[in-house]
Amino acid sequence: MSPTSSPPNIVIATRESRLALWQAEHVQALLQARGHAVQLLGMTTQGDQILDRSLSKVGGKGLFVKELETALQEGRADIAVHSLKDVPMELPPGFALACVMEREDPRDAFVSPAYASIDALPQGAVVGTSSLRRQVLLQALRPDLRIEPLRGNLDTRLRKLDDGQYDAIVLAAAGLKRLGLGSRIRATFEPAAMLPAAGQGALGIEVCADRQDLIDALAPLADQTTWLTVAAERAVSRAMGGSCSMPLAAHGTLAGGTLQLDAAWGDPDGRAPLVRARASAAVATLAQAEALGLAIAQQLQDGGARGAAPTAHQA
Repeated sequence: MSPTSSPPNIVIATRESRLALWQAEHVQALLQARGHAVQLLGMTTQGDQILDRSLSKVGGKGLFVKELETALQEGRADIAVHSLKDVPMELPPGFALACVMEREDPRDAFVSPAYASIDALPQGAVVGTSSLRRQVLLQALRPDLRIEPLRGNLDTRLRKLDDGQYDAIVLAAAGLKRLGLGSRIRATFEPAAMLPAAGQGALGIEVCADRQDLIDALAPLADQTTWLTVAAERAVSRAMGGSCSMPLAAHGTLAGGTLQLDAAWGDPDGRAPLVRARASAAVATLAQAEALGLAIAQQLQDGGARGAAPTAHQA
């Protein structure tokens, strides 16, 4: 097949949660509108199966993508659609991030049946999240709250909240909005108060690196502004050895060719203060975006943030 020819049929590997299926069906519709025949291959991943332990203790968010990558490698699927914040900072050899799509709202959402905002929560209220990033940022905002683990897909998390196991939970606003559940959002955290995770709100499409036909077919779906921004965010995390066991946030905004990048690192044990960093630069290429991310990572480390040696296929 020549690099300019279109694949006759595209199979999308996807997790079977409602949000993952929405994401895959969204990509399916966009590709079909461009004349491609597209099918879905639903799969259950290890990350979906292990719900009694935090991701940081069982292998990280890479557990959500490994089975999908195996399907690509074996030829059972052609592309995999991911929430970009779930994609490891270093892809395994032979795989490529072929497309980053336009970002949905990157902010975190406060969800509660009884309280309008985090400020309205009483002292000692129970807030659910299994994200170490959210944990340290919530503790910085309200050290009097009880932060408890929360696992499961989006519907499971909302059900646990509605069953009274938590006074409030914190979720990505993007997932709620994509599933038509925006009405469940009582308040959104502005990035200045609750800095998002690297890549939050963006969708990434993974392929085998040698499938130039797919890379070409996916190119029209890419959003360059989002891609440059998340490249900088992910570079921060990669340089810090970021994984689910690291409470690290990184968020950028690109306007007029200038990318402003903010990052934060926290100590989940509360022994060290929250470390923040900010820088901006003219950015027009992925290399420039990643260079800004590296500079921010150095700022964090200079401020006392403790990184980890990066390993392949980290989340």
